[in-house]
Amino acid sequence: MQIFDAHCDVLWQLWSDRKRQFINDPHLHITMENLLRNDAKIQCFAIYVPENVSQEQRFLVALEMVDIFYKEIIEKHPHMKVLLSKADVDNLKDGEIGALLTLEGCDAIDKNIVKLETLYRLGVRSVGLTWNYSNAVADGVLEPRGAGLSSFGFQVVEHLNAHGLWTDVSHLSVKGFWDVIGHATYPVASHSNCRSLCDHPRNLTDEQIRALLQKDGVIGITFVPSFITEGPAHISHILKHIEHICMLGGEKQLGFGSDFDGITETVEGLSSYADYPNLINILQKHYSERQVEGFLYKNFTSYINF
Repeated sequence: MQIFDAHCDVLWQLWSDRKRQFINDPHLHITMENLLRNDAKIQCFAIYVPENVSQEQRFLVALEMVDIFYKEIIEKHPHMKVLLSKADVDNLKDGEIGALLTLEGCDAIDKNIVKLETLYRLGVRSVGLTWNYSNAVADGVLEPRGAGLSSFGFQVVEHLNAHGLWTDVSHLSVKGFWDVIGHATYPVASHSNCRSLCDHPRNLTDEQIRALLQKDGVIGITFVPSFITEGPAHISHILKHIEHICMLGGEKQLGFGSDFDGITETVEGLSSYADYPNLINILQKHYSERQVEGFLYKNFTSYINF
């Protein structure tokens, strides 16, 4: 079955260690080899600028990651195709894999909308407003202040709306989440789970999930063990989050955002992209083929409007 994965941090890994090779590096959760072997169809690649990078250097680092995306992932691998529009998705041929560039946190743009427009022109099609802490756009979920969007943040959301881009609420403060729900045309949660099942601040409450669904948004269940359950996480624990979102009415609005290469600990039975077949097998035991196809690919792709 075709797979759409809404979030990974391969670009950060390749930027952090330039000796790593995307094709088959054993230290990476996602490689070209794994994508080809496991029926990948669309992979989102996040630009994540680490907290220890100075503000003055963050936009440059973001551009370096864009450069890595094109040089190491697109140019070296003919099977990979940049996705800039819904037409690009629809025109993917058999054997081709779509690569969708995303931004995880607006720290890189500071207070400059031109920098955001530049990243859009370079291919970014989904924007997470924050990582865990604060920036000029909003507060992240771990920022003690817990503020929502700034005036510049609302300008950013309007900019994303105008381009038909996704506004990603994963990592965003609770107040920021509600600001986005009130103003974004295309909200998503690329990698968040259910807080009622696992009380982690990065997860969403039932009220938040319902609101996202009512806005026709999509939520990507993530494979971060601490977002899934307390203690060791097994692949079967992921089913509980799927079941819960379906109970809230989200059967056709949920997918997966692995967070591979952004995590060190992994779920038992799901330690890298190579283990996606294990997830598929367990899904097929509990859901129809139509439902599984939706979870894995169709739910997210049906929401592409850019």
